[in-house]
Amino acid sequence: MNSQELKRTIDQICRDKGLDRSVLILTLEEAIRSAAKRKYGLSDNFEVTFNEATGEIDVFHFKEVVEVVTDNGTQISLEEAKKLDPESAIGEELGVKLDAGNFGRIAAQSAKQVIIQRMKDAERDLIFEEFKDRVGEVVNGQIQRVDKGNIILNIGRAEALLPTSEQIPRETYYHRGERLKALIIDAKLVSRGPQIILSRTHPDFLAALFEAEVPEISEGIVKIVSVAREPGSRAKIAVSTSDGEIDPVGACVGLRGSRVQGVVQELKGEKIDIIPFSTDIAHYVASALAPSGVLRVVVDEGAKSLEVVVPDEQLSLAIGRKGQNVRLASRLVGWRIDVKNETKYQRALKDGYQSLLRLPGVGETTADLLFEAGYGSAKDLLEVDAQQLAMIEGLSPEKASQIWNAAKDYVEKVAQEDAEVAVREAIAKDFFIQKAERQAAEQPDGPEEIV
Repeated sequence: MNSQELKRTIDQICRDKGLDRSVLILTLEEAIRSAAKRKYGLSDNFEVTFNEATGEIDVFHFKEVVEVVTDNGTQISLEEAKKLDPESAIGEELGVKLDAGNFGRIAAQSAKQVIIQRMKDAERDLIFEEFKDRVGEVVNGQIQRVDKGNIILNIGRAEALLPTSEQIPRETYYHRGERLKALIIDAKLVSRGPQIILSRTHPDFLAALFEAEVPEISEGIVKIVSVAREPGSRAKIAVSTSDGEIDPVGACVGLRGSRVQGVVQELKGEKIDIIPFSTDIAHYVASALAPSGVLRVVVDEGAKSLEVVVPDEQLSLAIGRKGQNVRLASRLVGWRIDVKNETKYQRALKDGYQSLLRLPGVGETTADLLFEAGYGSAKDLLEVDAQQLAMIEGLSPEKASQIWNAAKDYVEKVAQEDAEVAVREAIAKDFFIQKAERQAAEQPDGPEEIV
């Protein structure tokens, strides 16, 4: 290959592979140096430079000028040196120019392998630098193969991995050549090259699909505040806007549901609830629990806990199948949610029911059993013995005995506290009576009328 062809080849490779020209030239120089070592020995006294002006590769083998040569690989006689440079002297190093075309077939093959490997390394680094900055972006790739459930997609200049754990459960049939959208969640450099990890289950994938479907989101008019998903089954997404003239939910739904249906189709039928975000946590959770209605919300800001009361007939709707609706709502708002029906809530408000809950070892389930059996307070439990309590379905004799003893201790404690309060009140009353009598005695005109 002549010098002009070499220059053109370098230019073409840089264009096709997107490689830095300086990196390719350094690789070429290293490959020629490796070939020179293979041809002339393993010494490091070779200098290789690519002449940009001429397109030629200059190879110099540096040798020490000596009187008597004992190593042809590193030494040159003074007589031979003076033929190349008349000013040569003993002890100096002289660069002997070599013809790169004379390195031989094995050396040339070695140079070719170095160039190919370095090009692969440079291309690998280039791909990694590109995709590490694209984490969070949705790509559209073509399925190349399926390996033990993991899907390998061609996404342009690289292959990406969609692991089984990041696939939507209901999507079980994939075919080679099929196109698939996924979110880049990671890009790391491993020994085999850059590994790009994709996901179709990540909440951000749902958000990115809405951004692609809804211009108001991509333009920043509508904002996605929060996303909660159970991939392949159901999802909730909360949206807001600072523009009072725009309905953020309507913008995401689209005319006759066209926009949200585009997302649902991509997710193979995953149901999506679009919720209006509110800074009022009570209104926010009421929307998040849709389609169930909400009667009352009790907020505990310290514990970030919400007690939500719903109509009796809508309790199962609020909780959802296997608790899915309340679970997704809790993830969406970021608070713990305890859903109760109205009857249970009203019962919990009664003093007697609360006294049952104060007994050690009695939770809501046990309190409900006792209340429904006619024991509306801790005091009621003492009207029978532990054996009668054990007749309640769901209570063992040991549990019944424990509850009866706890009720006895509780009632005695409350009675003692009430007695102490009564004594303190009597003492206080006696004090004020005596004080009033002293004040009356000190007033010559008698006590003033107290209104």
